[in-house]
Amino acid sequence: MAEIPPETIAKILELIGRLSILIDRASAAELAIFNTYGEPETEEVAYVLEQLGNTKDRGEVAYTRLTGLLLKVSRFQPSAPMAMVKMLTQSIEIAEAIVEAGEATVKESKSDWNI
Repeated sequence: MAEIPPETIAKILELIGRLSILIDRASAAELAIFNTYGEPETEEVAYVLEQLGNTKDRGEVAYTRLTGLLLKVSRFQPSAPMAMVKMLTQSIEIAEAIVEAGEATVKESKSDWNI
């Protein structure tokens, strides 16, 4: 493996798990709201469904980016280009922000809509 410290791999794997849970919970909340309130007839329902959809989309992009970059960096021998390592580091930071914001969105949506 090309220069990826074990702590970084552990952080990426943790983030992948959190992103997977985030996508699942956003999907479940979206479905529960849709099943309870039906087609979005009000702006409020449409807005929350859009926010949950965006949360899922961002989570999927971060998940795909992290796994793809981890694989690419791992394949380089004896070392990965610095630009790629920097992209991996930036992707970790972005994924952390996406998870934090997404978890807050799901929690708020569930609370606001009593699901």
